[in-house]
Amino acid sequence: MFKKILIANRGEIACRVIQTARKMGIQTVAVYSDADKDARHVSLADEAVNIGPAPSRESYLVADKIIAACKVTGAQAVHPGYGFLSENSGFAKRVEEEGIIFIGPKHHSIAAMGDKIESKKLAGKAGVNCIPGVNDAIETPEKAVEIAQSIGYPVMIKASAGGGGKGLRVAFNDKEAFEGFTSCRNEARNSFGDDRVFIEKFVEEPRHIEIQLIGDSFGNVVYLNERECSIQRRHQKVIEEAPSPFISDATRKAMGEQAVQLAKAVNYQSAGTVEFVVGKDQSFYFLEMNTRLQVEHPVTECITGLDLVELMIRVAAGEKLPLTQAEVKREGWAIECRINAEDPFRNFLPSTGRLVRFAPPAQTMFQANVNDWYGVRVDTGVQDGGEIPMFYDSMIAKLIVHGKDRMDAIAKMREALNGFVIRGVSSNIPFQAALLAHPKFVSGDFNTGFIAENYAHGFKAEDVPHADADFLVALAAFVRRKSRERAAGISGQLPGYSVQAGSDYTVITLDANGEHVYTPVHVDEFVGETGTAQVKVGGVNSEHSYKICSTSRLNDICITGTVNGKAFTAQVERGANNAAMKNPLALRVQHNGTKIDAMVVSPRMAELHKLMPHKAAPDMSRFIVSPMPGLLAEVSVQVGQKVQAGERVAVIEAMKMENVLFAAADGVVSKITATKGESLVVDQIIVEFAA
Repeated sequence: MFKKILIANRGEIACRVIQTARKMGIQTVAVYSDADKDARHVSLADEAVNIGPAPSRESYLVADKIIAACKVTGAQAVHPGYGFLSENSGFAKRVEEEGIIFIGPKHHSIAAMGDKIESKKLAGKAGVNCIPGVNDAIETPEKAVEIAQSIGYPVMIKASAGGGGKGLRVAFNDKEAFEGFTSCRNEARNSFGDDRVFIEKFVEEPRHIEIQLIGDSFGNVVYLNERECSIQRRHQKVIEEAPSPFISDATRKAMGEQAVQLAKAVNYQSAGTVEFVVGKDQSFYFLEMNTRLQVEHPVTECITGLDLVELMIRVAAGEKLPLTQAEVKREGWAIECRINAEDPFRNFLPSTGRLVRFAPPAQTMFQANVNDWYGVRVDTGVQDGGEIPMFYDSMIAKLIVHGKDRMDAIAKMREALNGFVIRGVSSNIPFQAALLAHPKFVSGDFNTGFIAENYAHGFKAEDVPHADADFLVALAAFVRRKSRERAAGISGQLPGYSVQAGSDYTVITLDANGEHVYTPVHVDEFVGETGTAQVKVGGVNSEHSYKICSTSRLNDICITGTVNGKAFTAQVERGANNAAMKNPLALRVQHNGTKIDAMVVSPRMAELHKLMPHKAAPDMSRFIVSPMPGLLAEVSVQVGQKVQAGERVAVIEAMKMENVLFAAADGVVSKITATKGESLVVDQIIVEFAA
């Protein structure tokens, strides 16, 4: 067995590999860019080597620097994680030639299966079901349109070396095929250094289901069940689960056997995933093979009780697989939510910056420990006070739960999301909460178009309605009453001027447009029951009542307790401690993805508040501003140019994605205030139009 391995990656996957290596008694070496010098994976490893500037093309994608780090530290093997060089056959070959073990498939397998075009040809020869399409690289957008017309719309335009949703577009007409081809090539070139693009038929109402497999150097290959990955946004997976709520045992067996058949055709060794697109009738077609560890591998670990990273290391060290196909387990139900640094209420724009607060829910399952089941696990590469840089992908963490069945897993995930505290950057937690509560998701009635169909016009606050919105009002009143009780108990107050806790309040639910909602609330404390109060929403005579019990401290963001006898977890931020809150006197209450800002005041103060005029936001319609931190990659207009609504104005690169800004109305450019290559901050003005 190896004594020391190097992890050629960053973030949560580097931390994940380190945990298994530590369990196995193997020393670890981390590599890091200048942007990651204080990253979590650097502190977890036994050694760390700086490999260059922040951009990945100057650090994590430079094979020579990785190999040099191996030599200087004496690392005997390299685990590539996912992304970066993990599916680069040239890198794997170089590593092997240097006498270093690549903890992954052999370079010839990566070359055969990592290339999306060649893998489809090989899959067809191996007897695997394949989707109609043209598997040769396409050179021009005009040719892409011609091929798309011959196949028939809709078509999928895809980078040969793509992955993680990069370099992928679906086109429904000639215009989309032309523009999608160009964008795919650009993204592929920037992300993978390979701009080859191909086209295939897009199966409508498809499900994305993948088979996890593992092979050794003795010709043994087993499949470790399937993962359902159909909940996707812009072709990037959002929620993954195992097993699939859709396929039958017969389909599972057929898909697994075809995946093994394909792996054996290329003498596949190590962990890998064969992805299939599955139709409504459970017909399935080969999509691609990922010759690496997948982001969503923890859900497979949960239901099988296997440590996939450990299996990869042991296979790379020349050991045989420790199990046969008949010994593969499928216990319970696992779900993974990708927690990303993006703002779902602003069209999922990337959000970078410092994590002012990062407090995941309590874990009962852990990386590299597959003996603890039916709980919560968090895989992350960040920590409280850490930085989310703009140079890499947007994932903050992976939240994984394991339940006895699917409904148990959904309930566990919703509660875990309620207790996941992230401040300083925006996250997609509200969106995840909405998805998990959606009736079609709960019933298992969905496909890869689920998000596009149900959130066609973006994600808004009303898309995540609370089952009992008055509970948020009651909780705000409960917390305010507790703070008043504490203030009333402070010694040394002048007689007649002491703070009175009171029982009657008005909860003002604040609205950005000034349409505030005023709700009378009566709070009675239960004598002898610590931390318990009866909250009547609607006033003292209301029958709409909540018995809330919580012993959480007033300075805790995450509050746990019971309401009418049922357990709850919610988040409440108080006053000026929340720098993002426009009103420092308000409480921000969050539960099940729903958020309100509320002031809890006396009835008289509420009357006076109604008299306050609303201050409208300034008119910014004449400006094109940066909606996120990022690099200004292109300014498409010039001073004096007439621009029509919908016309391309600028392109911003952030977290490895191109974000195109369009004009909202017709106008004439009067000023350009930012230049190509400039690093932008949120709301920085790029272009100004004449008044």
